[in-house]
Amino acid sequence: MSEDIEAKIRRLRELGKTGTEPRAAPAAKPPSKRPPKKPRSVGSIRGRERRKRILVGASIIIIIILIVSIGAYVYTQNQAASRLSKAKQDKLNQVAYYFRGAIVNQSQTCSAQPIRIRNELISKIKSANSLEELDKIDVKAAYNYAVQKYNSCIEEQKRLEYERKLNQTKQEKIKAIEIAFQPLLSMPLPDDIKKKTVAALNALEQQVMNAKTEAEVNATNPDPYLLSLWKDYYYYLIDTIPGQEVVLEKGNYKRIVTKAQAKSIISGLLNYKEVMQYRFYKVQYVDIALVLTRDRINGAFLKPGDQIVIFAKNSTNGPFQEIVNQGYVEMVLLPTNAGQISVSESQSQSSTSSSSSSTTYDENHQNVYNPGGGEITTQQGSTDTYQNSQTNSQSASASYSYAVNLGEILKALAAGKIQSPEAVRQQLEAYGWKVVDLEKESGMLVLQPNTEFMIIIKVPSIFVPDILTYQNSLYLAKVST
Repeated sequence: MSEDIEAKIRRLRELGKTGTEPRAAPAAKPPSKRPPKKPRSVGSIRGRERRKRILVGASIIIIIILIVSIGAYVYTQNQAASRLSKAKQDKLNQVAYYFRGAIVNQSQTCSAQPIRIRNELISKIKSANSLEELDKIDVKAAYNYAVQKYNSCIEEQKRLEYERKLNQTKQEKIKAIEIAFQPLLSMPLPDDIKKKTVAALNALEQQVMNAKTEAEVNATNPDPYLLSLWKDYYYYLIDTIPGQEVVLEKGNYKRIVTKAQAKSIISGLLNYKEVMQYRFYKVQYVDIALVLTRDRINGAFLKPGDQIVIFAKNSTNGPFQEIVNQGYVEMVLLPTNAGQISVSESQSQSSTSSSSSSTTYDENHQNVYNPGGGEITTQQGSTDTYQNSQTNSQSASASYSYAVNLGEILKALAAGKIQSPEAVRQQLEAYGWKVVDLEKESGMLVLQPNTEFMIIIKVPSIFVPDILTYQNSLYLAKVST
């Protein structure tokens, strides 16, 4: 039976091959009547069943093959998915290993771009569909790029911060320079000095603005410019003061100097702030009267026109300080006791006589006894003195005196009560100076050291407050020529 089945199969294959070959169109035949259907034979029925069983077996084999193939495919796909998932996890672990620390710190501005690169990298890894696509994702290269962007951002921030500090330093420096120039610009400067001052200020500000570092900004020093400009202003100020002398003042120190000396003092200064401490004034003389004792002045030896220096003493044991380095004597008035003439004469006579006598009588008695081996002594004594004295004394004296008050004479002259007033006036004019002349010639001090004099002096007005402050402790000294 199997042979019959195989023979039929071969015939069916041949018929199939034959059916595929082109055939010539058969000639049209007249329609014929369909032969009556013959009853099937037992052999044909069996062949049909045999073919059916063959088809069922082939279908089962095909189904088995499909199931095996699908299982193999599913298994293969599961293995690939597992390998892909593991590879993705490895990539994600690599991303976590590289992208950590400050580079992905949310609080830092420069971490924004590295965080975005990391998130894009994670998204690419998760969306990869194959190992080949996953292998193309280079985590290290992405990290290096993120680090480069991060460092660039940090450098940019540092640069911006440095520029901010630099600009702030520049503004502070410019403000300090303007403040330093302000006192000079507030002065009544002549046009040429004012132009030089403004030009120097603008040059310094431009130098600060062109500086590239804070060190260059801090190295910009306006002091040399200000020193030169302040000196120019003081030279101009000294030249505008009338006369050949000026009053120099620095703090509590004041003195009269020539213009050449004043310029020399200013030229020797090395700091403009020290130059600013000086003041110069016009020398304006005033007369002032002082009442001083002779021990605090050069006595009546001072004459009108003499140049003097005035010193003051703060306290009894304090140091002397010069408060007026130049002044002149205008007038010296002698004290009242120098205008008093006193004359006195006296005579005396005395005699003395004396006599005396003296008598003295002494008597002494002494007895000694020795009863029983013992010694007993008794003694008596007496003294009598007689003295007589007599004294006589006589004395006689006579004196007279007169006084002439020159002050009263001046009053009488003023009232016209004296005869020959011109002669008297001439004598009075010479009298006062004759007193001191006699002192000098004789070397004898006629007037007491505490005798008060009135002296009128000529001094610059700027020294008057100091003179009045120390008027009870002033000392005058004549400048010798």
